[in-house]
Amino acid sequence: MADEVILLDFYCSMFGMRVRIALAEKGIEYEYKEEENLLDNKSSLLLEMNPVHKKIPVLIHNGKPVCESLIIVQYIDEVWKDNNSPILLPSDPYKRAQARFWADFVDKKLYDAGRRIWKEKGEEQEATKKDLIETLKLLEGELGDEPYFGGDNFGFLDVALIAYYSWFHAYETCGNFSIEEHCPKLIAWAKRCMEKESVSKSLADPNKVYDFVLILKKKYGVE
Repeated sequence: MADEVILLDFYCSMFGMRVRIALAEKGIEYEYKEEENLLDNKSSLLLEMNPVHKKIPVLIHNGKPVCESLIIVQYIDEVWKDNNSPILLPSDPYKRAQARFWADFVDKKLYDAGRRIWKEKGEEQEATKKDLIETLKLLEGELGDEPYFGGDNFGFLDVALIAYYSWFHAYETCGNFSIEEHCPKLIAWAKRCMEKESVSKSLADPNKVYDFVLILKKKYGVE
């Protein structure tokens, strides 16, 4: 009997995008359920499957929910190891710990700075821009001269970070700056990742992400 895999997601979510990439990397067929009213009304299925945080993404595997995107990606990597699919987390314990550390750093630092960049203005926004650029420079330093964060192989940290690439346009437009100007190696890495079908077909259109940010700005009264 084939596995039943359902993904509760939202098109513009960077957290959902990383799960889509992981599923694509593993070649897993799944049913996609879009949470269309994410900002206001959440579906009964989402509330049932994630009663603690009440948010996407949620992977439902044979009726059992797995929540939180980084945990979901690790779950996918552990469960689907056959059919010669790529392994996302390094086998070496130290490298695996480092990949998890930096993925956690991405969600704590980059997500926060990115959210503030469209909510703030003036001096506050300028300070946030510096924070965001500093965060990206640290990640660029971790990448070094390797093609991917996983070395020669596209791996866990690549999946975790590339999902934010769809949001770069919104960050730059709201903050009136260029990420590539400050972090050219990181943008070169992102373009390299986009050459992978699992990435290019999983990431949201940057223009649609920006349109969503405009909806958020209106919702929160940000002019």
